[in-house]
Amino acid sequence: MTKSRNLITDVAGLRIGNAHDATLGSGVTVALFDEPAVASCFAMGGAPATRETDLLDPDKMVPGIHGVVLSGGSAFGLGAAGGVQAYLREQGIGFAVREALVPIVCQASSFDLINGGNKDWGRYPPYRELGYEAAEQAGPDFDLGTAGGGYGATTANLKGGLGSASTATSSGHTVGALVVVNAVASAVIGNGPHFWASAHEEGSEFGGLGFPSHVGPEMRSLIWKGGPQPATTIALVATDAVLTKAQAKRLAIASHAGLARGLRFSHALFDGDTIFAAATGRKALRDEAAEFTEIIALAADCLTRAIARGVYEATALPYPGAQPAWRDLFGKSG
Repeated sequence: MTKSRNLITDVAGLRIGNAHDATLGSGVTVALFDEPAVASCFAMGGAPATRETDLLDPDKMVPGIHGVVLSGGSAFGLGAAGGVQAYLREQGIGFAVREALVPIVCQASSFDLINGGNKDWGRYPPYRELGYEAAEQAGPDFDLGTAGGGYGATTANLKGGLGSASTATSSGHTVGALVVVNAVASAVIGNGPHFWASAHEEGSEFGGLGFPSHVGPEMRSLIWKGGPQPATTIALVATDAVLTKAQAKRLAIASHAGLARGLRFSHALFDGDTIFAAATGRKALRDEAAEFTEIIALAADCLTRAIARGVYEATALPYPGAQPAWRDLFGKSG
């Protein structure tokens, strides 16, 4: 049995690649599927930035997708999918329409345009090339925290980042989550160090501190970026189960519970909170209702854990006045 990495790549049939630019203060994370994956998507934030999500509805024609992109750059970042398409086309991968080959790549972007990086990129933003580079790097192991699409991510009070987690169901299916934590609100209780996700922690994957003995009203006070500043937490949940597109849609919807548990708060007007769900189809469901119910419950748990890991693993951006990382303030506690 393969040892768990506690990453979404524990789900057989997908690889992850990162690319970022330290001067830009932004980056791209790409999920590539070995075979077209059955997938869907659900956005609950008030300000999503997405590409190719309509085709993921269960009534749409395309049966599977080749990749998912989670990037910074807001609407400018949506160009990253073009770079991933270019890479896949060079590999002879795509949806065949007679002699034409069209890689199906879906994307969500987060807003990291005012985090201190240099966004004066000239005529065209650099995300297409970053997307291509991330696709080239795709493999089973990848960095968390200040990496890829999470490079420029922030929360209300701490540096955000790229997080991931995985688990197995009682029937032997693998479930995993990948998230760019760029939240308008906070992943920690009050001013920290405890994470809202603490009840779901496995081992000491994000410090092992647990909950404080009491969470009083002052610790529940809303902490958020404030004003008209978009901030988006975007994610992919995946399983090796055989699912229909309708089941993938339900998986995407149910996984938003993971955002609600990992952040206080989510799904607000200036959030673009969007979750993709994908099934690589390696292991059939035997007891469909029971096994699928467990998959959607554990996918939400994985996303909650991944949110905390993204913040826990982050390092501060290299700019004057940048937000501190969790480890800057609480590293000795973890």
